[in-house]
Amino acid sequence: MVGQRNLGLVAAAATLLAAAPLSAIFERWTWLIQSALAVAVVAGVAALARALRAPLWGQVLAMLAGLTLALTWLFPGGTELLAFLPTPETFSHFRALIGGSVQDMRSYGVEVPDTDPLLFITVLGVGSVAVVVDVLAVGLRRPALAGLPMLAIYSVPVAVYVNSVPAVPFVIGAAGYLWLLVADNVDRVRRFGRRFTGDGRDVDVWEASPLAAAGRRLAAVGVAVAVLLPLAVPGMTGGLLDSLSNSGNGNGTGRAGQGGTPGRIDLFATLRGQLNQSEVADLVKVTTSEPDPFYLRFGVADELRPEGFQVRNPTGRPINRDLPDPSERATGGVQRNRYQATVEVTKNLAMPLMPVYAEPVQVEDLNGNWLYDPNLQIVFSNRENSRSKKYTFDYVRSTYTPAALRAATPLATDHPVRRQQTATPIVPEVEELVKQLIQGKSTDYDRVRAIYDYFSSDNGFSYRLSTEEGSSGQDIVDFLTNKVGFCQQYAAAMAWLVRAAGIPARVAFGFTNGSNRTGDTYTLTNRNLHAWTEVYFNGMGWVPFDATPAYGVTGSTRSAWAPDTDAPEPTTPEAGTPTTPEDTAASAGPTGPDAADQDTDSGLAVGGGTPTEQAPVWPWWTAGALVVLLLLAVPALRRMALRRRRGRPTPAVVTASAPEVGAAAATGPRMVVLGADADRARADAHAAWDELLDTLVDFRVRVDRTETPRATADRLAGDTLTEHPDAAGAVRLLGRAEERARYARDPLTGEALTPALRAVRGALAETADRRTRLLAAVLPPSVLLRWRIAVADASARLVSANGRARYRLLRWNPRRLLADRAAR
Repeated sequence: MVGQRNLGLVAAAATLLAAAPLSAIFERWTWLIQSALAVAVVAGVAALARALRAPLWGQVLAMLAGLTLALTWLFPGGTELLAFLPTPETFSHFRALIGGSVQDMRSYGVEVPDTDPLLFITVLGVGSVAVVVDVLAVGLRRPALAGLPMLAIYSVPVAVYVNSVPAVPFVIGAAGYLWLLVADNVDRVRRFGRRFTGDGRDVDVWEASPLAAAGRRLAAVGVAVAVLLPLAVPGMTGGLLDSLSNSGNGNGTGRAGQGGTPGRIDLFATLRGQLNQSEVADLVKVTTSEPDPFYLRFGVADELRPEGFQVRNPTGRPINRDLPDPSERATGGVQRNRYQATVEVTKNLAMPLMPVYAEPVQVEDLNGNWLYDPNLQIVFSNRENSRSKKYTFDYVRSTYTPAALRAATPLATDHPVRRQQTATPIVPEVEELVKQLIQGKSTDYDRVRAIYDYFSSDNGFSYRLSTEEGSSGQDIVDFLTNKVGFCQQYAAAMAWLVRAAGIPARVAFGFTNGSNRTGDTYTLTNRNLHAWTEVYFNGMGWVPFDATPAYGVTGSTRSAWAPDTDAPEPTTPEAGTPTTPEDTAASAGPTGPDAADQDTDSGLAVGGGTPTEQAPVWPWWTAGALVVLLLLAVPALRRMALRRRRGRPTPAVVTASAPEVGAAAATGPRMVVLGADADRARADAHAAWDELLDTLVDFRVRVDRTETPRATADRLAGDTLTEHPDAAGAVRLLGRAEERARYARDPLTGEALTPALRAVRGALAETADRRTRLLAAVLPPSVLLRWRIAVADASARLVSANGRARYRLLRWNPRRLLADRAAR
């Protein structure tokens, strides 16, 4: 009974550990606290039922009842008895929460907020898994099967995430499952008394079984391989904009970590990084029936905090359903025309947002996993990404007259859009500037135009990529003081100032029209990424204003209500100087009045008027090919070095007699005589024989290490070299030299062993096929065999050293010392 109680507690803890991947879905940890309470109630009720010796079906009913009481206490509907006893209305409340969870799952992106429907369905799922795990592990004694309901919890984030689930929660869940298996194994072993080793040795009660130790090691290795192997294998990356699926680092080097998380995209950091990229990549091809389209958009940042504009989690309806049609609303001074566009996203753009023109009314070729937020006017998904998607949609393009915007009445102070989209952190410098700009302006449009006109070259503003990014309080003060920045600073600063004036505003992200146009098809690259400001007018909706200097943006679009206030003076080009569209700078490389002042940022050159020169790729390919060839040539080079070393004669030993005393000494030193040395002859014979054996291995000729040198030479001469008498005589010479070097007092001297080796090698090459000769030259089997033997020897030495070290450590194990002392 004690073992079952302990195993039940371990099953409950393992269930909570298996739920660790859910931490990547929620913004906070409320789900964990509530799930822990529900699982604790289930485990406590199960232990009580087993203490009362209830049958298995009684234990299941008790656990379900305990889970119901826990859910009633955690998610009350207001009609409960004693705060935790459910009533029929309570179950109606549970059904409503389940229905609301379905809507929340469609509406929110990862990470989701702590809504009651989502928390209820999570606690219900974890508690139900706890019941199943307890039944399998404790009631049926099948803990291995308990991994299936645990896997059901892990499958939830796998289904939500587009790319991959973080590795750490998986490790925690796997550790819980292994803990459950080990606890069950310990409980089973305890039924037999003390543990034993299995190899017949007498052990004390503290010594673990080698089989159990091996099982633990295998389990640890298995988990490590399961976690590290997917991280080590290179995957299919999404190219330049994979960082849109993560927070990014501002340099365009972010990694896709949460592809289905539109709410966590750092669009400002990503935009900055992509505009600073030196390489150009095609991202989108769009064909539209509109003669002069506005910007293609995909994201909006409309929550202003002290640290800057942030992206909220979007909510919406499936894109393949009916969408609101703004052309049905008749507004004076607003012209709404309907057009059709086809967008083809390349493989370089992978994000949970889909580029569309504002106000789409009908979309084809996209499934229900893609949702449309009518407030943000963006298309997003929590399950898919935009890579290689092609779709067609109808949209409404709205154009406005200044008179119509000027006639728009201000929003009421309690209007939801005004309350949310005018919340602005207090920055005294900004408040003072806005007060000066809108002084004497009577309409919202006049106030917006005063702020819009302020961002002009006449007021000292210029376009440059080398300024610091950011839209927080201090950054905006720096930008308004230095008056140097790019589209991110201009869009965020204007939206901030407009909000400070009490008018709703936000920052939109997308693509300009660029300069690569063929007919009605635009090819947009990372250089065409852009940000602009959208201002809300009562009865009109969101109206775009682009305060970024037009000379700094290729494909910039201006309108009657937001004209280009600082168009550069037209200049006459010198004779013979061609004028191309590229003379107008892109967002990543502006020209114009400030082009001469530009410097570099993050080590990347911010271009002038010409496209950035790309470094040639062929040197890298050549270097890579040379490295591969060098690695392949290592065995052959090693074989050549061994052959040369063995063919080099051993230096002769210098011998000389002692000089005579007297007249002989006066005539100078005696003549030095170089004599044949026995050790030298033996070394040469051994080297020649080793070379012969390696040659046999290279040409796949059988080598029998148990044969004597003479037997080996005779076998080769009689079997392999029958058609080459010279080679047969050479191999017998090598065998005789090795035999004399091993067994005779005086080794064989005066014979040319190196020419004999060449003769044998040439004969073996003639008798071998082409594949064998190629491998002998490029990947000599003798070298590879020697390396394999060296690795095996090193591994054996390492295992032996590890065993000795472990034995020494076990001698000082505190539990063994206590057991030994108790035995005495």
